[in-house]
Amino acid sequence: MSGFPQADAHPCPTDDSRAALTLCGAALLADASGALLWPGEGVLAVADLHLEKGSSFAARGRMLPPYDTRATLDRLAAMIERERPSRVLCLGDSFHDRRAGGRITADDVARLRALTAAVDWVWITGNHDPDPPEGLGGRAAAEVRLGPLVFRHEAQPGAVGELSGHLHPAAALALAGRRLRDRCFVTDGAKLILPAFGAFTGGLNVLNPAIAGLLEANFQVLLTARGRVHRFPRDRLSPDRGG
Repeated sequence: MSGFPQADAHPCPTDDSRAALTLCGAALLADASGALLWPGEGVLAVADLHLEKGSSFAARGRMLPPYDTRATLDRLAAMIERERPSRVLCLGDSFHDRRAGGRITADDVARLRALTAAVDWVWITGNHDPDPPEGLGGRAAAEVRLGPLVFRHEAQPGAVGELSGHLHPAAALALAGRRLRDRCFVTDGAKLILPAFGAFTGGLNVLNPAIAGLLEANFQVLLTARGRVHRFPRDRLSPDRGG
């Protein structure tokens, strides 16, 4: 598959803050933050911010700390400041629900407007946010095609050169006598599914048929843990306990 020649050139696992991979000839970088970089096109992509998830849960009587939007924007702003992309692609479910825009604090609204005004910003629509809030800047799109790649929210069976989110992939394995589980990128060389970037987002094990069924059997993961990216093949991974 197209992404594996470069990927396999690195030892497994890698042990730094980002890992290189290729998808249909495009040279990409998977960052430990969960963001994806395409340096040749000046693109920074993130998936599943789920802004205002905390306030959504609070409205239903499940109290979570009300700082998820701020924490997520802090991390995203730090990536933008460091990488200076010309385009930011948010791959859907950037907002936790249709009413999220009405719950964002004035400070976070101002922060978002400043971020979206600085670059070409695209809100790719997701199942949680088919109509992203107005007045925050940026533009909405169902998907974005750039060169050999297509960026969308939900992966499509058989798609090639596709980058998506939606599934919040995570990987688990035994390593050095202990069990490790964290968010991950997952790729089979034809498509890449990004981890959720949001502060309050969990992860679905990549061995779950909802993810594994979209990929070729020999997929690999780029596990993000403690500020580093670790590369593992499928045969090193474990299902969740009780799964």
